[in-house]
Amino acid sequence: MKKALLLVAVLMMTSCATLFTGTKEMITVTSNVDNATVKFDGINMGSTPLVTKVKKSFDGMVSVEADGYKDERFQLQKSFQPVAILNLFNILWWGVDFITGAVNKFDMKGYDIELKEEEKE
Repeated sequence: MKKALLLVAVLMMTSCATLFTGTKEMITVTSNVDNATVKFDGINMGSTPLVTKVKKSFDGMVSVEADGYKDERFQLQKSFQPVAILNLFNILWWGVDFITGAVNKFDMKGYDIELKEEEKE
């Protein structure tokens, strides 16, 4: 009986979008320059081509940088995750999905960035 109550309590603390789609998605960043540095809000995440899991709550800037090229900056585009509608009228579940970012989904899973050479003086 205690296990059943614990299971019900755990399920009530989660929500539809969090359960079905998770709180992270894989994003790929490539560029025309091999080994360009990819940063998320200034934090070095690796070099192109980069495949990484990104929290759906991420709202910062992504930059792609390479010596001799102009930096490119962009934001990951997001939209509403329809699975979140399954929360119906449960405010707690909507709150969990909102806080974890699970109410969102990334519109694009891959970004191919073209870096332009810096002008030489």
